[in-house]
Amino acid sequence: VQLQASGGGLVQPGGSLRLSCAASGRIFSINAMGWYRQAPGKQRELVAVISSGTSTNYADSVKGRFTISRDNAKNTVYLQMNSLKPEDTAVYYCRVWSGLRNYWGQGTQVTVSS
Repeated sequence: VQLQASGGGLVQPGGSLRLSCAASGRIFSINAMGWYRQAPGKQRELVAVISSGTSTNYADSVKGRFTISRDNAKNTVYLQMNSLKPEDTAVYYCRVWSGLRNYWGQGTQVTVSS
């Protein structure tokens, strides 16, 4: 199973980015999908998660600014990030749960700076 994340980059404060993460390989039934992030010197933290249905959960720091969604036909999870702040700067990782296993993507850098 491989997870390919994309969409990171450099953006000014107040700007927007959309991250994508596509799962491929021998993956049969995906349960939850999520995004985590890790800033320099900090622990990796949950940003948002979406269940196999439509249930979502967000970190308090991103509520109202970030939206997680998924396309089950494409085994892809998205993270729409609006009103970005410098403190959102981090490496963003996708994570997928399938049965008793979970898989991590390689990470994509998001830098919010003027």
